[in-house]
Amino acid sequence: MTRTAEVPLRIPVDERRGAVSGRLRRPRHARALLVLGHGAGAGMEHPFLEAVAAGLAARELATLRYQFPYMEQGRRRPDPRATLVATVRAAVAAAREEAAELPLLAGGKSMGGRMTSLAAAAEPLDGVRGLVFLGFPLHAAGRPDAARAAHLPEVPLPMLFVQGTRDRLADLALLRPVLEGLGPRAALHVVEDGDHSFAVPRRSGRTPQEVRDELCDALAGFAARIATTAA
Repeated sequence: MTRTAEVPLRIPVDERRGAVSGRLRRPRHARALLVLGHGAGAGMEHPFLEAVAAGLAARELATLRYQFPYMEQGRRRPDPRATLVATVRAAVAAAREEAAELPLLAGGKSMGGRMTSLAAAAEPLDGVRGLVFLGFPLHAAGRPDAARAAHLPEVPLPMLFVQGTRDRLADLALLRPVLEGLGPRAALHVVEDGDHSFAVPRRSGRTPQEVRDELCDALAGFAARIATTAA
């Protein structure tokens, strides 16, 4: 796999919240750009997100990873929702400025994806054509319900949900009816034996690289379909 160099960015959120760091990875023949938020417990430089960005670059999909303010400042507790959503919007604006000619998608791992959907439900994300979720956190571990999905009908965009069958934060028996209610806007890609971080047990016979390839193929296929639609 040819490594695509990353460009560091500073992304201004607003005067009160300051700026956060970002990493833009853009292959030479990029077909689209995915704005990718991190999960609650790990920042944009987590090996999983770095590997996904590299895999997508090999599939001609650019990525802009970014930090949320609490992670930027070395704090463990996530920011209030308003700050997280404002950061999503700032990252999308930065992506638009850096690559105005590329179709945009947005989403993220766990919390990063959910904050993106909350932002899109409240107000359009300018230029974004579709959303992707790597492990949508439907509920807390051991407390299955679908309340966190209540805003999804307000998202007027195509959405791809990539979920593992062992994800303790998303009971597929609860998630599937939610997505069915969204109609053709929502697509589900299931990773057999994957947990919330898409780790699979040894008995599955698959390596972490094979699972990441599956994820990246699903994301790249979705991006290819979305990139051909009207903005």
